[in-house]
Amino acid sequence: MVSELIEQISAAIARVIPAGIPRESEKLLRASLQSVFDRLDLVTREELEVQEAVLARTRARVEELEKKIAQLEEKLLKK
Repeated sequence: MVSELIEQISAAIARVIPAGIPRESEKLLRASLQSVFDRLDLVTREELEVQEAVLARTRARVEELEKKIAQLEEKLLKK
């Protein structure tokens, strides 16, 4: 994912610079971009979707427990 993004950015820069960039400069640019992305601590789309699913299940469980607590509180008040 990150390598694809680096390729896209490198290609965009190459299109902007009319004569292209020397190979050594391109390597330096790629290394710099990789360093920036590594520090950003990005996640893949798949990792994000897994976490969204976990969150949805957790929210559903919390709502279920809130209902049970409300029912138990209601029973206590009736006694």
